[in-house]
Amino acid sequence: MNRLEENQLNFINMRLGTFIHFNSAAVQFSSGEIIDWEFDHENHGAPRQFPFSEKDWNPAGLDCRQWALAAKSAGCRFAALTTKHHEGFALWPSAYGTHSVKYATGKRDVVAGYLEAFREEGIAAGLYFSIMDLTAGIGKGSCTQEQKKLVRGQITELLSNYGEIPFLIVDGWNAPWGGPSYEMLPFEELDGLVKSLQPDCLFMNIGCDTGLSGTDVVFYENAAGQEVEGDFHGPGVSCNKLTKTWFWRKEDRETPPSPAAWAVSKMGQYFPMNINFMLNLSPNPSGRLEENLVQEFARIGKLVSLPEPLAKLPEGWLIREPRRPGHEADGI
Repeated sequence: MNRLEENQLNFINMRLGTFIHFNSAAVQFSSGEIIDWEFDHENHGAPRQFPFSEKDWNPAGLDCRQWALAAKSAGCRFAALTTKHHEGFALWPSAYGTHSVKYATGKRDVVAGYLEAFREEGIAAGLYFSIMDLTAGIGKGSCTQEQKKLVRGQITELLSNYGEIPFLIVDGWNAPWGGPSYEMLPFEELDGLVKSLQPDCLFMNIGCDTGLSGTDVVFYENAAGQEVEGDFHGPGVSCNKLTKTWFWRKEDRETPPSPAAWAVSKMGQYFPMNINFMLNLSPNPSGRLEENLVQEFARIGKLVSLPEPLAKLPEGWLIREPRRPGHEADGI
């Protein structure tokens, strides 16, 4: 078993995790027709209609420990936070650009607060980062050398300033709905950068659900309809949610989440195939979870039964091909 396979196996043995969607969309799109992000801008080339002002970011009640305790009550062993979503707002004081908490009304480093709280509860805390950035203009129509410097610089900040990061999930990249293509920004370049900074950090690519050619772990966005096809034995991860949208909406206060039994049934489908399950938590603009979602996570913890850890790679486990030469990290 090589180093990557050992890290993959350790990740799969955690089984259950949470995906925390907390970013500008919780403020911008808490009501109205737009859901989660300004989709049409990238997919159809429409002009942007909803720029986000840093001054509108002020989560005065931010409580990362509440998130961690909710995750722990469900039995979650790992977590990811949307450090930057497709809109482009960075939840840490980035030195690249001016679209971050450094220039916001609420200047707290949310990434640092999240990592501290989850580590204290013994939950492996990873990060999510969107390659597509509507504010910086990075997408399927543009990924210049200057824009690549922003991508490279921000990933470097996340993997250099916060200690050990077990995995980095990227999104908005080579997707039919948007983001730069691999021709514009080759996978090997960013993969090489990540491994040069943290050799044991798994590099996971949302939407890369057909093999390991562009990811360390096959990633199914189950809530977007991605299902496993054929005979699969790992390594994989799936993400889903108990609420209608990934980011908080005003109706979430009163709308009952999907029941815990439903989530546990999804786990029963995925765990035997060595696919981990990530269940979404969506803090409100003040930085706290609604009580109905907290209670449903606690119910999951009473129902869930996690498989015994794998001691070795099972038959049929996908093998990652060696990285192609010619795409070193300093070529970005």
